Amino acid sequence: MYKSLIRPILFKFDPEKVHHFTFSLIKFISKFSFISSLIRSRYLVKGIGLQREVFGLKFKNPVGLAAGFDKNAVLYNELANFGFGFIEIGTVTPKAQEGNPKQRLFRLKEDSGIINRMGFNNEGLEAAIAQLKKNQGKLIIGGNIGKNTDTAPEDYTKDYLTCFNALHPYVDYFVLNVSCPNVGSHAKLNDKEYLEELIGAVQEANKTFSTQKPIVLKIAPDLNTVQLDEIVELVQETKLDGVIASNTSISRDGLKTSKERLEAIGNGGLSGLPIKDKSTKVIKYLSEKSNKAFPIIGVGGIHIASDAIEKLEAGASLVQIYTGFIYEGPKLIKDINKLILKKGL
Repeated sequence: MYKSLIRPILFKFDPEKVHHFTFSLIKFISKFSFISSLIRSRYLVKGIGLQREVFGLKFKNPVGLAAGFDKNAVLYNELANFGFGFIEIGTVTPKAQEGNPKQRLFRLKEDSGIINRMGFNNEGLEAAIAQLKKNQGKLIIGGNIGKNTDTAPEDYTKDYLTCFNALHPYVDYFVLNVSCPNVGSHAKLNDKEYLEELIGAVQEANKTFSTQKPIVLKIAPDLNTVQLDEIVELVQETKLDGVIASNTSISRDGLKTSKERLEAIGNGGLSGLPIKDKSTKVIKYLSEKSNKAFPIIGVGGIHIASDAIEKLEAGASLVQIYTGFIYEGPKLIKDINKLILKKGL
């Protein structure tokens, strides 16, 4: 029904406007308990074989929603009804910010992909906390944190610490987002020495709390093997809890979308089916190079259930969807969980 009826209508309109409309619609219909029950009965898959313990956290199932969808933590309670095992909110920055100028979100229908240059648009830390206080405890919540666009380089770490300390009581794990191609000073955020500084500072802050939260790093899919070797060293040296592989890509290789269309769109991060294999290769490389020394959350190009299985077999402990959720609808979550149970993974 989603792909044959709902998606064709939604895809006739501006992607960002559709996103906000869909949020409002789900929020509204979820106020009716019988509709929420109907959604759960249709999409929720349960089974002991789906349960995972990763980062010391117990997940009901290994299928999550990636950051960027529920940036401001306004819909995670309602989205839980579609069968997710965890949801990552954010990216959250200390202050609210508009992000990059519109239009900044583009569908590549021929490629089942999306290009975005949102620029960490979000309502800020305090707004996210206000929403997280409404947590009904349905599933695990991750907090994806970043810096404000106008923050001076010497204050980057301060921004991350501000978000980390304030969100600590409200999320179950943290993601240091240093690999988004749509924010300024991208180079420094990927410098190994700076990452050591940032991770060390956040880990020290973590020790000040009675309960420490897992901290993972989100990396780009465009890293070469030398850079991936550095990531493995970094995780092992800093004793980071894990890695998310991967963020969006700056590559435009192999796309069916015309060169003219891509030039008209301009810069931005590519997500969806075009980065599926690239993301899986990164997961496999990190898993094998580290001898499975740390958990990996696999994300990028999951559009059918077997795509998720590929990432799990490549070495991922958990998977996340984003663009696939937009193109394929909530049935994708159900299909993945059912196939995991069938294969006994």
